[in-house]
Amino acid sequence: MFTIGIIGCGSIAHTHVSAIQQIPSLKIGMVCDIEEQKAADFSRRLDCPYVTDYHGLIAAEGIDAVHICTPHYLHHSMAIDALNAGKHVFCEKPMAIHPSDAENMIAAARRNKRTLGICFQNRYNRTSQEAKRLIDSGRIGKVLGGKGLVTWNRGKAYYASGDWRGKWATEGGGVLINQSIHTLDLLNWLCGGTRAIKGHTDRFLLADTIEVEDAAMANLMLKNGGNAVFFATNDYAADSAVEVEIVCEKAVLHLDDKLTVRYADHTDVIENDTLIVDGKPCWGNGHKIAIEDFYRCIEEGRPFPICGEEGIQAIRLIRGLYDSEKSGTYQNT
Repeated sequence: MFTIGIIGCGSIAHTHVSAIQQIPSLKIGMVCDIEEQKAADFSRRLDCPYVTDYHGLIAAEGIDAVHICTPHYLHHSMAIDALNAGKHVFCEKPMAIHPSDAENMIAAARRNKRTLGICFQNRYNRTSQEAKRLIDSGRIGKVLGGKGLVTWNRGKAYYASGDWRGKWATEGGGVLINQSIHTLDLLNWLCGGTRAIKGHTDRFLLADTIEVEDAAMANLMLKNGGNAVFFATNDYAADSAVEVEIVCEKAVLHLDDKLTVRYADHTDVIENDTLIVDGKPCWGNGHKIAIEDFYRCIEEGRPFPICGEEGIQAIRLIRGLYDSEKSGTYQNT
């Protein structure tokens, strides 16, 4: 049995709680939020104590692991403090705003011999797993290229919902680091990694509301010599299905709400799992599977697949894109 502390009692924390409650080997032992009413509400719901200072949670005896569900700019310092206190850490995306902070998190996990996991739960969707297995099997040949597409809606009301949103210092970016980071991670993961990136960002509809971008596009030079393209915007009228497409020598894989594999002579379709734990459908259905695997890996002494070294790749891509816009040149990742 693992006893978990949750830092941050906002919307994504509800999803973590719902997933944890479905796993018999886990229990929630304490919650924390700087807004006492939020912490108290979670405390009553979960029948556990609460604190308003996260240092009290990570110092508490009997807490084995910490889930960090706070605004982006707090992730790295909270994670490092928890790791130094001997806790395992499961951190919401992004793991940090800057690659250097992410590197410090990785170093803290190694130094303290604790597991650091990053919540890229969409890698655990059935369709993502099937696509990865098919690519890695070699049966459909080399990856030639890919694309990722995110067209969602986040307006003024969304950014007014938290004073940390829409600011470079606290959100660390806009549509790239918040809404579309999962898709960028999936594209990079399925394509086998990126060696360099170049891109552009803009504020088309929210220039009077946010400092950061509401749209971005990029070209990714893949490690295997192929090429991928990426586009994301928060300016669409609705949240449409995310699309990821991978072109291989013998088939084309298309992920949206399902996985479609198009061969020269036939097409296979694999449906996604339908269970969605508490949260938005666009978050996918991988939270429970990812969290369950995180603790299984700890129990069995195995590395967690989405460790800090995996999580930092998306941060390097995003920062590389921002830097390329300033320099006008490709940035190594």
